[in-house]
Amino acid sequence: MDLTTHWAGILAVAIFIGAYTLVILEENIHLRKSKPVIVAAGFIWILVALAYMAAGDTHTAEELVRHNLLEFAELFLFLLAAMTFINTMEERGIFEVLRAWLINQGFSLRQIFWITGGIAFLMSPVADNLATALLMATVAISVGGSNHRFVALACINIVVAANAGGAFSPFGDITTLMVWQKGNLHFTEFFALVVPSVVNWLVTASILSFALSAGKPEPLREEARLQHGAWVVVALFILTISMAVSMHNFLHMPPVIGMMTGLGFLKLFGYYLQRRDQVRFAQKLVEGSALGIAAMHDHGAESKKKFYDIYSNLQKAEWDTLMFFYGVILCVGGLGAFGYLAIGSNILVGVASALVDNIPVMFAVLAMNPEMSQGQWLLVTLTAGVGGSMLSIGSAAGVAVMGQARGVYTFFAHLKWAWAVVLGYVASIAVHFWINAAVF
Repeated sequence: MDLTTHWAGILAVAIFIGAYTLVILEENIHLRKSKPVIVAAGFIWILVALAYMAAGDTHTAEELVRHNLLEFAELFLFLLAAMTFINTMEERGIFEVLRAWLINQGFSLRQIFWITGGIAFLMSPVADNLATALLMATVAISVGGSNHRFVALACINIVVAANAGGAFSPFGDITTLMVWQKGNLHFTEFFALVVPSVVNWLVTASILSFALSAGKPEPLREEARLQHGAWVVVALFILTISMAVSMHNFLHMPPVIGMMTGLGFLKLFGYYLQRRDQVRFAQKLVEGSALGIAAMHDHGAESKKKFYDIYSNLQKAEWDTLMFFYGVILCVGGLGAFGYLAIGSNILVGVASALVDNIPVMFAVLAMNPEMSQGQWLLVTLTAGVGGSMLSIGSAAGVAVMGQARGVYTFFAHLKWAWAVVLGYVASIAVHFWINAAVF
């Protein structure tokens, strides 16, 4: 239904704008970003139900909200699995060792900026831009330490690079997966966006790099070492990403199935690590019995604290970020139910993707399924993917990194350099029109 002029639709837009204003002001008012959007989502869908019921339709609103809940559930479980892997790798010392390696190689902060951005760009087409951004942001945070300026700029670079890299791969981004699954573009047709994506990242990264100092990371104060099973966890993460890609590529299943199966493997390995720690704990108790009851108790209590527990890594997931996705997907889905997402041209899809998450925006485009040429579908895919980089809240990668680098990489930290991202966005569109003119 087109309810864009209905009083309920207008009120829903006002509620959404109010909630997003509070999200933008999170850094100033210290109100977690998930809280206003969750409340707004509830009110917006109440208005949707009332508007549809007034029109004599008592079923469509329920079907629409269930579809949006399914979309959130897939994203939620994907993110939860990725965050648990990253937290486990951090607990096993992977990032500290990587940080130590980068520092010991003598790389400057500017070189590390380009290394992390380059890895993010090359890794995201295969490993998904969301998981890639989380992984590389953790590295940047570990290397940057208390140098907040470097961490903020590196995170912006990583988000832009991950989104750009994900735009030319069918499984590099959830939006490209949606386009591929719908059959609007064939697998190999996405690769026409490689050069525009490279331009998008390089233009922005080149500008950001001039704002970096030529200094080096803070020196290590202690020796970094890997915990038992660290490389097994890395191997399981690679296997999990491969399964997520393969599930869709070969079995036509949602990628989240592969992610959750990999999380199950990690939980089984976690059981082994926990049993190993328990056996070692028992051995230490026996060896320490000669020290006396009191000393043995203290020694045992200290050892018991070091038992591996995968649920502690699961609990460390950025729950505010996960709940934010619930709110924003339901909010935007509600606005779509009123008909607002049917407004705008292809290039404006990118601007819309910056203001709200690019997943619901792409969903709206695919739901309308307009008659477009290959070049136009490529344009929509490009603008939705890289357009989400213009603001930190415009993509799943940006929102996830905000949670990972809380208080450092913020909405306003990204907004300060949004003009540089916009230049990369415009340049990528111009290059696409130039090199892919034949398919329009």
